Amino acid sequence: MNTPRRPRRALVALLALGGLGGAPALGCHASSAAVGLAASPVPPGQVWLTPTEIAQSKIEVAPVAEQDVDDTVTTSGTVVLDDLRTGHVFSPVTGKVIRIDAKLGDRVKKGQVLAAIESPDIGSAMSDVHKAEADLIAATHMLRRKQELYADQAASAADVEQAEDQQRNAKAEVERARQKQFLLRVGNADVVAGGYALSSPIDGEVLMRNITPGVEVQGQYSGGGAQELFTIGELDRVWVLGDVYEVDLGRVRVGAPARVTVVAYPGKVFTGTVDWVSGSLDPNTRTAKVRCTFDNADRLLRPMMYSTMLVSVDQRKALAIPPSAVTRMGEYRVVFVQIGEADGKVQFERVPVDIDERSTTGWLEVHHGLDAGQKLVVKGADVLMQKL
Repeated sequence: MNTPRRPRRALVALLALGGLGGAPALGCHASSAAVGLAASPVPPGQVWLTPTEIAQSKIEVAPVAEQDVDDTVTTSGTVVLDDLRTGHVFSPVTGKVIRIDAKLGDRVKKGQVLAAIESPDIGSAMSDVHKAEADLIAATHMLRRKQELYADQAASAADVEQAEDQQRNAKAEVERARQKQFLLRVGNADVVAGGYALSSPIDGEVLMRNITPGVEVQGQYSGGGAQELFTIGELDRVWVLGDVYEVDLGRVRVGAPARVTVVAYPGKVFTGTVDWVSGSLDPNTRTAKVRCTFDNADRLLRPMMYSTMLVSVDQRKALAIPPSAVTRMGEYRVVFVQIGEADGKVQFERVPVDIDERSTTGWLEVHHGLDAGQKLVVKGADVLMQKL
């Protein structure tokens, strides 16, 4: 049996109806394709953000310009006390410590008693003065008698000269005894009890104490090796002594900015200035001493700390950028620059740069990669790196 065929005219009408019904769908696909072609793809290494996204990410842009930069001489250093504000206390007498009045960390005034020492040197010093003065009186009387006898022709000129020599020797002995008395600072001595009071030479803090009650101490003027008993000083300002090699010595100047870091406080940088450069070299190391002064109000720098010292040299104007603009991509340093706008978005491009990170001024000199006037992302570069 033959299947009846649909009339050709009806098929054409059905196709026409289907075509009319499908026209909107076809038009929709064409519109989407057109939009896709109109939206340009973001090239590799670029980030496009709307002004709203820039504000939310707190991205800041500034023009690249010349700044004050410098080179840096790096050396090792040692923290020491400011000698002009430090007192080293020794005992001028030999004896036994009978009392200690100052503890470590105490604040003391100039002339305040630190410790008391029982010593026979006090009595000896006083007796030496009295004996020398008595000998001078006797020598003076002898000279007067010889002069009278010589006037009466009862003594020779040689006798008078001998008496004059004895008087001069007696005067010299008096001066010696009085000088020793002065060096012992008899004002601090108890002549009756034979005690001597060690006093502070300056106002300051007791930073070191090297005696205990009952120990024997050696006097400075007794011929032995005297030991420092107290160190009085201040820690609110310290010195750092560094060694600069001969090749760099001509670049280091008094007044140059300096920075130090110590292992005790990683990441913390202390700033100061160079205030002295040695006029001679160490014959063994071929280096010269450089001294830098640092404010130390928080007392973080302590005497005898080892440090890394960076001295600013060759200050000049150069194209430079702030450290906040630089990010790392492996072994490379990169920055982001604003290159334009498109489709209502701001375009940023990643650019590799060659910079000098040794400056102490807070600016990094640009050797290659940027030109003056380019719009540089100085804040938020890490956010752009995450969006790549």
